[in-house]
Amino acid sequence: MISLQILQNTIEGLKEIGRSDFAVYDPAGKELASTLEGRLPEEDIRAFSESGAESRELEGCQIFRVVEEQGTEYILACWGGSDPYMLGRLCVFQMEGLLNAYREQFNQDSFIKNLLLDNLLLVDIYNRARMLHIKSAVPRLVLLVEDLEERQSIRPEDLKEMPFIREGDFVASVDDRDVVIIEELLTDSSLEEAEGLAEQIIPFLKKHMGVRARVSSGTVVQDLRDVSRSYKEAKVAMEVGKIFLKDTQTAFYRRLGIGRLIYQLPLPLCRMFIQEIFAEKPPEDFDEETLATIDKFFENSLNVSETSRQLFIHRNTLVYRLDKIEKTTGLDIRVFEDAITFRIALMVSRYMKYMENMQ
Repeated sequence: MISLQILQNTIEGLKEIGRSDFAVYDPAGKELASTLEGRLPEEDIRAFSESGAESRELEGCQIFRVVEEQGTEYILACWGGSDPYMLGRLCVFQMEGLLNAYREQFNQDSFIKNLLLDNLLLVDIYNRARMLHIKSAVPRLVLLVEDLEERQSIRPEDLKEMPFIREGDFVASVDDRDVVIIEELLTDSSLEEAEGLAEQIIPFLKKHMGVRARVSSGTVVQDLRDVSRSYKEAKVAMEVGKIFLKDTQTAFYRRLGIGRLIYQLPLPLCRMFIQEIFAEKPPEDFDEETLATIDKFFENSLNVSETSRQLFIHRNTLVYRLDKIEKTTGLDIRVFEDAITFRIALMVSRYMKYMENMQ
């Protein structure tokens, strides 16, 4: 789709050269640009558009079809001059050349990348989507695929070959670190199926490319203009997953829970909170045995018997360790309220450590 300003400039330049007037309409008969007052009837433009003819004379002017790869893009009208048919054909040639240039400039990959990065005006999103024959109002979900070993070995063309990438899905690269999959969903209820795709990507890349990957996802959006939001959510999920979900290779934005909130906290506030909770001994000073005990205790929903069984220790040994933690921190993690405080403090501490290492 050529911008309206360029259309107007083009026909004004042709008017000066050929001393003729021009007007450009869309196939439905709406006037887009013109060098004179007055319009041709919309019903006449629509009738010509539907007729299949390349040109015809109408109300004292010549009208022409301007075609693009997929069909009629514009209807051009030409008035006056010594040979309005020849001038009209020249103008059609010029406009079709512009369409080809725009198609190359705004191809699908370029459009998807700019869409993800929020580099397009709302009107451009819909115009270019129409030109590229991309549906606007369908549910979509963004998946982010990143090489865990940061070898930058995953390419869009590799993922396009995966058997579970369907027609309507898009695969693109926004930067050197990761690859984006925009998955078109049949319905909102197919969210579980979409997240199932994330689970399939990991073993596929491991088997066929020897790559260990992490996959994250945003939430479902209903319109093309909101795809960038799902992309940003997937990026947040990727980072939060690296901090709080080290034992898994998937991170779904809708399941991040409190980790997503902690990720948005400013570091000075985090330091103040940790100082209040762990004034005597910060979490990084705990030995590995203590941290493993705490993690397993939380994993088993504060169940002493089950935790001791999984750690292969006597129940009394576990109680002794929990008493020691209470003595050190003042928090009895067998009590639900203290357990919540301790759990959040541990997550905040891990977030701080991650962010400080990134600086």
